[in-house]
Amino acid sequence: MDTARVRQMWHLLEPLHALHYYAPEAFEEAAALGYDTRERWPSYFAWRAAPLGAVGAGRVASAFYSFSPAMVARYVPGAWGTAAPAEVVAARLRAVDRTYRALFDVTGVEEAAGLARRAAEAADPAGRPLAAAHAELPWAGEPHLVLWQAATLLREHRGDGHLAALLGAGLDPVEALVSFAAVGAAPEAVFASRGWSAGEWAAARERLAGRGLVDADGGATPAGRELRTDELAAAPWAALGPDATGRLAELLGGPWLAAIGSGLLPADNTLGIGKI
Repeated sequence: MDTARVRQMWHLLEPLHALHYYAPEAFEEAAALGYDTRERWPSYFAWRAAPLGAVGAGRVASAFYSFSPAMVARYVPGAWGTAAPAEVVAARLRAVDRTYRALFDVTGVEEAAGLARRAAEAADPAGRPLAAAHAELPWAGEPHLVLWQAATLLREHRGDGHLAALLGAGLDPVEALVSFAAVGAAPEAVFASRGWSAGEWAAARERLAGRGLVDADGGATPAGRELRTDELAAAPWAALGPDATGRLAELLGGPWLAAIGSGLLPADNTLGIGKI
């Protein structure tokens, strides 16, 4: 599978997943569960970690990787005192249902949902804890929710693969963020949301500079850019096949435009949507 196609599928699916962290419907559902919605993090950690079960901060920090463990500990495991993981999983589907219905015609996504599910079910969860947790969840009955579940499983499968690549490259969590900023994913200030101090960030950049991975201005060197790879995210798309993957890319155009055009996703974000 052409890695450019793999990157394209991430660009198309990531906004469909990420809406859930910014949509007003999601904050309303979070508030109904009892989460403080004056900031996004109490619900973010609950939404994303819930498939893992009532785990502690150490396991969440390990799985999420790029967040400061001190930041994770502010929200986990306390999130499960507000609502049980099963309640959170159910509430996030309600939030997605409401969000998608508000943004586009959900009656026209049956084919896209079927293709995305085929790709997601081909994603091998071995060594990928977040993907494995999502793979164990039952599929929803409605196609637009299946589309979101597939997008979510595929993005967590991709993210878990990133951790393997980062560990192989010898990049610790804060170095991973510095290197991501260095390739132009977002301005450095955006990554302050991950909880690392200015001193920790500067020290990580110095370490990467010492390895020849960033230059004096903090930009990625050719060696630093070579560390970025889509290869570990390719298997589900290879299993789906080039023709079906291309068809899915066509079908995702409408929902993708609705997600991007909603204005809910920040122009500069730690996901690098539209930037890399």
